[in-house]
Amino acid sequence: MSFLNPLLLFAALGVALPILAHLLNRNKVKRTDWAAMQFLNRSVRIRSRQLRLKDFILMCVRCLAILLLAAALAKPFMEKAEQVPPGIGESRAGVIIALDASYSMAHSDGTATRFERAIEKIATITENIHPGDPVSLVLLGAEQQVLARNVAFEPGQFDELLLDQQVSPESLDLDGVPETLKALAESMDAPQKEIYLVTDMQARDWDGQAEWLGAAFENLAESASTTIVPVLGGGDNLAITGLELVSGVLREDTVARYRATVRNFGNNPVTNVRVEGLADDITVDTKTIPSIAPGASETVSLFAHFRNAGPVRISAELETDSDSLAEDNTRRTVAIIRDKVSVLSVEGETDGSGSFIAAALRARGGQSGQENFSVQSVPWIDLPSQDLANFDVVVMQNVPDITPEQASAFESYVRAGHGLIWFAGDKVDAAAWNKRSALDGLPLLPAVIEETVSTSDALGVGRPLDPAMPDHPVCRPLRSLPEDLLSETRLRKVLQVKPAAGSSTVLSLVGTAAPVLLEHSVGRGQVFMFTTSADSTWNNMAVTPVFPMVLQQMVTYLTAREFETSRLVGDSLSLSYVDQPDASEAVFDTPSGDTVAVPVLEHRSHYVAMLDHARESGFYLARVSLQAPGLPVAVNAHTAESDVRSLAPADALRRFEGTEIAVAQSDADLGDAVAQSRGGRSFWFHSLLVVLGLLLLETVMASRFPKKRPKAKSNPTTETT
Repeated sequence: MSFLNPLLLFAALGVALPILAHLLNRNKVKRTDWAAMQFLNRSVRIRSRQLRLKDFILMCVRCLAILLLAAALAKPFMEKAEQVPPGIGESRAGVIIALDASYSMAHSDGTATRFERAIEKIATITENIHPGDPVSLVLLGAEQQVLARNVAFEPGQFDELLLDQQVSPESLDLDGVPETLKALAESMDAPQKEIYLVTDMQARDWDGQAEWLGAAFENLAESASTTIVPVLGGGDNLAITGLELVSGVLREDTVARYRATVRNFGNNPVTNVRVEGLADDITVDTKTIPSIAPGASETVSLFAHFRNAGPVRISAELETDSDSLAEDNTRRTVAIIRDKVSVLSVEGETDGSGSFIAAALRARGGQSGQENFSVQSVPWIDLPSQDLANFDVVVMQNVPDITPEQASAFESYVRAGHGLIWFAGDKVDAAAWNKRSALDGLPLLPAVIEETVSTSDALGVGRPLDPAMPDHPVCRPLRSLPEDLLSETRLRKVLQVKPAAGSSTVLSLVGTAAPVLLEHSVGRGQVFMFTTSADSTWNNMAVTPVFPMVLQQMVTYLTAREFETSRLVGDSLSLSYVDQPDASEAVFDTPSGDTVAVPVLEHRSHYVAMLDHARESGFYLARVSLQAPGLPVAVNAHTAESDVRSLAPADALRRFEGTEIAVAQSDADLGDAVAQSRGGRSFWFHSLLVVLGLLLLETVMASRFPKKRPKAKSNPTTETT
């Protein structure tokens, strides 16, 4: 026998109260004999003994009632009550129900989704919960949401709360689950504690767990009786896992090519997969994939013709009514279309070699005869006369030096959201550029220049670009090139540099770690730095197809805004301001139509409004104020959840073999797990009933027992004859 609240046993000291009352109630009367008393002595002595016995019985009943009341308040509990007769004690418990709400739970087998079957499993669990027992309900996803914490169980209210829940388009953070459930169990005041984790046991989460995570689940079983309740399902699922701009200029009356990637996560081939491209919810292109093998991915190109300037919502959707998981059938992005894209080319040479930049940007003009970019070339000595605000991107090629005022102007220019492309060359003064770049402690260039090195072999042939490129927007056109065409680009000389913190390498030389193109952010804008020249003095890149592809893609990338970068559910959405805005709040309209106001805060000399944790997939609308026009932000579901394969039943059992964690594969298993978890009995309610019975008995006895009559006070003047 143990007690849930043992400190309350000190209330048993109250047993002294009826004893003290009994002692104080005894009459101490001065004895005075008189003549007639001798005839009554015998009957008085007999009556007095009866009264004292009955008073003693009442005192004992009262003491026993106080002792049982203290024991009831301390909540007596017997963990192993096999020998207790049925009907004595209650199998009460505190229950924690953890429900997997990641979007793989929306996978359907044709009759019901996993989430719907999970709700049915929880109904089986709640059938064995007594009203008033403490219950906690937590939804599991990228973040754990505790919907009810240690609330008294009321079946109707709990069912209503449960039916209001739905699957969230986010992945499951399994690593944080044991800690959350353990904290809930430790805070629960209950004689027995039970945890039920209802999940689809997605293979990507549960297969090959880290050792520490397995130990965390085993440790969880020490805090409460733990049962895993699987709602397993098949693995058939098609998903669009990617949508990115491959080529084209985001400018009015131009065509851009997007690439949509479709993956078959199932075990069977899928044929005739139709992919639809949409711009502002209007179909602009449709492609059909003949077949996708199990576990394979296929890509299609979707073309969008931008006829007007402004923001455009771009989507790729699977045209299917039979896919088992709808959440990942759509992928979204945003394009900000400009009426023009202006580029300023600042040339360090005066012999006309800067024409490589203009020629590359003007290559492959549209069929309408319009140029993709408006390019203005000026010698570097005329740079002070240029208004940078008139240009979207500035390209600096072989510029010897700039003044401190120009360096500060470029820093402000990029911070405001513009782009800068910097090329090396023979005239570049490395020491001067390093000094100008480090103004105000924030480097303008993404690397410190050290020295010029030769990358030619004995025959004077330079090194090619490394074909192993990162998944960067600038690299996407190059990754589609044949390797032999890419290898035609040769670099004979580059700058040896030391990358700054926060910079990244976009292109590098094959067989070395020498970067050719680096990138970093400055405020809202980006800076690209080539360690080679933009002409043919250090390489042959300027006369190969690689140069216009890279340069045009860079300008398109640099003229994008933060709204064009797709987010995932769970990410933060932000609005950045160059200057302090007039409004103190920004507004985000969610895909479901809700409006969320977010305060504008100052952060590192610029202003930001941030919406934490986007909870829906779709297009949000970000506005600097309630009356201002909005810009769309694309939010997609995490495709890691698209691999919906569950652990096989045997693997699920094997996963917790040898531990105290039970796995309830069927309703019968779940019933057995509940019965086994509640082997103990609580006796507090029965103790309270006994206390009430004793108090009732004491009341009856006190009313029926005759009370002592007070003895008459003796008259001191009475004389005995």
